[in-house]
Amino acid sequence: MPVNLKGRSFLTLSDFSAEEIYYLLNLAADLKAKKRMGARGNLLEGKNVALLFEKASTRTRCAFVVACVDEGAHPEFLGKNDIHLGGKEDVKDTARVLGRMFDGIEFRGFKQSMVEELAQWAGIPVWNGLTDADHPTQVLADFLTLQECLPSGKRLKGVRLTYVGDGRNNMSNALMIGCSKLGMHYTVGSPKSLFPDPDVVKKCKTVCEKSGGTIKVYDDPKIAVKGADAVYTDVWASMGEEAEKENRMKLLSPYQVDSELMSATLRDDTIFLHCLPAEKGHEVTEEVFESQASKVFDEAENRMHTIKAVMVATIGNI
Repeated sequence: MPVNLKGRSFLTLSDFSAEEIYYLLNLAADLKAKKRMGARGNLLEGKNVALLFEKASTRTRCAFVVACVDEGAHPEFLGKNDIHLGGKEDVKDTARVLGRMFDGIEFRGFKQSMVEELAQWAGIPVWNGLTDADHPTQVLADFLTLQECLPSGKRLKGVRLTYVGDGRNNMSNALMIGCSKLGMHYTVGSPKSLFPDPDVVKKCKTVCEKSGGTIKVYDDPKIAVKGADAVYTDVWASMGEEAEKENRMKLLSPYQVDSELMSATLRDDTIFLHCLPAEKGHEVTEEVFESQASKVFDEAENRMHTIKAVMVATIGNI
């Protein structure tokens, strides 16, 4: 059945089928090839895109801006001090105003409920650039990077991805959701006090019953990474958790991704992934970060191609 995502918001991968996720990945690969040939397009020509940022960003902001310009759209950056979102003006009013002026809205901030409320009231597609609960555009980039490392034509079903670190943060949640959709084997290596939210695990395991994927959680990082196709980590204290940094360093130091942990995969072709920015010397050593196994800058580039695919699929001239 043909996939049509026109007019859809992109808030979480929970809202999308495996077929729809693969559609976005394949579209991103096509757009990446087009970009590599030096071709610009008109798939977003005449479109105006609002970029709402409560949290600072390098990759998300740059990816949306360049993706817009490449395909003929106009991006308008609106920082937390530029508009009244959630302050002087409530979210549903801001959403309805922006919905009259723009063709799509990106939101990067704290509350998942805020991006959901924007989508409820805007009347146009809203895209989640990151919240405290989820990070779906990052996962698309991660999956495109993984797909590029597989033999040509091989799908992600059955791929083993291990996340090591804070198992209940937005990145772990988003990866778990995405892996469950595509029938991948997702494993978390984390201290028990930072195990994933049981409700998220339960929902994802239910999805796995149909997709053929698995969800496993261990407090021993070496057990968690055994057999992994990819080892993934993130900073130990996310934005807004800076006060927890010292405690997290003590708690998570045994979960640092170093050469010894990479060797515990018992494979010589395991890749290393990180959403960036990285605090080298903490969650990952410089040695692993700069190794041949590291695909972090492929991931960073793929943010732009996959974000472009999301916008083209939902508001584009296709």
